[in-house]
Amino acid sequence: MKKIFNFCVLALFLTIITSCEKGFDELNKSKTSATEIDPAFILNNAVLNSSTGTLIYEIGAVQQIVSPFSGVLTGANYNQDNRASTDDNWQSYYRNVIKLTKDIIAQTKDNPARSNLMNMARIMQANAFMILTDTYGSIPYEEGGEGYNSQIFFPKYETQQSIYPKIIKELTEASAALSASGKIETADILYGGDVANWKKFGYSLLLRAGMRLSKVDPTQAQTVVKNAFDGGVITQNIENASVRHDNNYKNPISNTLNSTEAANYYLTKPFIDALKNTNDPRLVSIAIRYKGANSGTAQLPAVGTILAADQIGMPMGKDNITAVAAAQAEGLISFYEYSQVDRRRMAKLTAPMFFVTASQMNLLLAEARFKGWITTGTAEQYFADGIKANMDQMALFDPTIAVPSADRDAYIAANPLKASTELEQINYQYWISSFLNGPEAFANFRRSGFPALAPNPFPGREVIWINRLTYPNSEISVNSDNVKEAINTQGADNLETKVWWHK
Repeated sequence: MKKIFNFCVLALFLTIITSCEKGFDELNKSKTSATEIDPAFILNNAVLNSSTGTLIYEIGAVQQIVSPFSGVLTGANYNQDNRASTDDNWQSYYRNVIKLTKDIIAQTKDNPARSNLMNMARIMQANAFMILTDTYGSIPYEEGGEGYNSQIFFPKYETQQSIYPKIIKELTEASAALSASGKIETADILYGGDVANWKKFGYSLLLRAGMRLSKVDPTQAQTVVKNAFDGGVITQNIENASVRHDNNYKNPISNTLNSTEAANYYLTKPFIDALKNTNDPRLVSIAIRYKGANSGTAQLPAVGTILAADQIGMPMGKDNITAVAAAQAEGLISFYEYSQVDRRRMAKLTAPMFFVTASQMNLLLAEARFKGWITTGTAEQYFADGIKANMDQMALFDPTIAVPSADRDAYIAANPLKASTELEQINYQYWISSFLNGPEAFANFRRSGFPALAPNPFPGREVIWINRLTYPNSEISVNSDNVKEAINTQGADNLETKVWWHK
């Protein structure tokens, strides 16, 4: 009887358990959580993550902003290899841009209704790859970023010479394929899905890619530049490709300059002197100097001056010891008195980050017209329009730094394009127009050779000129065979080795 009772209890228990399990999986499914993400939102994430930049290398290599401090800030200030920072672009673009754009393309390639979105992703991806190869030279391209979709964890490297035609093909095809008759991706944060502006963005990147080839393959450069021009590029500030920031999504460079490194970065003497010597009205928009500051905490708005005559740039090649002596020699209390980019106006946390601007495009068109690669317009007018666009662009950072139209027009009239100095003048203006866009300023400086800056004189420098950045230590240790093959083809993995188009 006892056994019968035990069996009955067990049977009843199993029945209850079985009943409880029925519908248990369904009960535990969230009725509100998303089961998939619209790829348009993934594109927005890629766009936001493309808003990046490093003060340590590119902006220092073109001698616009520099720090006298070592440690984690070592880089272009000393012309030394700091592998904790040379990997910034690598990590940012592969992990946070290319992985996402490849996912979007995989999701939309067989869906004609999302053709515009797919081609927008192709344009953003081409931009990321161009920045990466311009920074490092040989990189993973076809297999790069495929760990998520294809489980390729050890991607093969391709030479820059083989990558550039692929980037050009992507930009050409994607820009042409965008159609106003297709679905308008209104959730897009770059242009609100405006197909005409996305086309101009794509063709502008194509123009940039074509100009990169100007010395290594001028015939191909001319073809690409003409195709980009015929497609239609950005020529007005309203068309600029830029990311707007807010207190949730802060400008990354501004975030650095307004937090831990607020007192550690200064405008350089070459940059300040170049603007002062030409009475450039942009200096008042860009710079501030805290007169009498003897420490970072003393850099207060009350002692700040934006007058052009008051600005003094920090000499290149100084550390935090020799910068003290340099400041004293100029009659300053400390090096904390050197000019900085105005972090409360131009470099405020909500300042936009510009990918491609009307100023840059007009200046490239001025060079293309001077070389005879396009036949519409004049080099002189494109040059003047490029300067005008950049001066007008100041107001987009903050209304208080708008350049008065009278000052703008007077500067343009006093600085026309002159015979025999065209390339120097054009690319000098490109240098200014690309301020705070480190990757582009660094790339065009190497491509054009202008402005004619003096080498960084730091006594402990490892190289005279920084020509590329070195591969991440993580890549060297994990993907070592492919990295070694790339180095054997390209040259030593140091700051001195030149990328393919750098002649």
